[in-house]
Amino acid sequence: MELEKQQTQFILEIKEKVRNAQYEALKAVNTQLINLYWEIGRSIAEKQKDGWGKAIVPLLSLELQKEFPGMGGFSVSNLWYMTRFYSEYQSDINLPPLVVEISWSKHRVILDKCKDNQQRKFYIKATKKFGWTKDVLIHQIENQTFERYLLNQTNLDKVLPETQKKLAHLAIKDHYTFDFLNITEEHPESELEQTLIKNIRAFLLEMGSDYTFVGNQYRLEVGGQEFFIDLLLFHRKLQAVIAIELKTGDFKPEYKGKMEFYLAVLNDTVRLPHENEAIGIIICKNKNRTIVEYSLKMGSLPIGVSTYSTTNKLPEAYRSLLPSEKDIEDRLQVFFN
Repeated sequence: MELEKQQTQFILEIKEKVRNAQYEALKAVNTQLINLYWEIGRSIAEKQKDGWGKAIVPLLSLELQKEFPGMGGFSVSNLWYMTRFYSEYQSDINLPPLVVEISWSKHRVILDKCKDNQQRKFYIKATKKFGWTKDVLIHQIENQTFERYLLNQTNLDKVLPETQKKLAHLAIKDHYTFDFLNITEEHPESELEQTLIKNIRAFLLEMGSDYTFVGNQYRLEVGGQEFFIDLLLFHRKLQAVIAIELKTGDFKPEYKGKMEFYLAVLNDTVRLPHENEAIGIIICKNKNRTIVEYSLKMGSLPIGVSTYSTTNKLPEAYRSLLPSEKDIEDRLQVFFN
């Protein structure tokens, strides 16, 4: 029996080694392919500067497909993508070192949908960090995840230890898009909660990476009285429960006090010994950013205040709220270092 267990363990270890080798081989192949496309793009771009014109690209495509019939990737459109890839990325010293981190199909998505290099850096790094598929990457870009992480209003920097800050910033967005709910613009909080529960997969995808559902109307008992948290989630990487309060109106400062109460109780009665402190997210229909800023100024428990909409259109104010390029660079360092 003991020998059988040892053999089983041995086989599992060998399988893991094979999987790791396959992964490393795929990474190596991707690195070689991206480097090749970069060099082809560089060569075409340099000939364009020499005045060769556009005719060289169809000719090159034809010759490469004849010479390497089983290889693929040498269509006219793909060669033009390679040229854009090199031309648009080489001007930013921070982008070329990142190019081998993700697959070519994802680079094409980012090239098409992101015109700003800071955006491109964010989506390349996030795709690698969270293992986004191509479809998830498209969803994240179309929902303007970059902007929503940069603008989130929280007190995390003041109350969380360094080990948690970076991940926690990526766990809270400034705005959530619940365009999968199919509910009217005016709706009670109970309907919002119940409809989110019915669409739990879409809801967790919108919340972000590593969330799992614990319960809704999560019951707490304090001093012989019952209290109910709208939604309770768990964030696997943060190793923390996330309490969510849903509000269909404007943010009010008193919501912060109620959330602090919930977090204190969760930390004392629900949190397991190996888990980190609970985090609260108050999701409102609207918020005044100045009122939120003052509300979060004091306090020792981690809270974020976000808004939501039931369409995929972000508030117009977002365009004017984005920080300076240096501030964006600093925030990205916090997110991904």
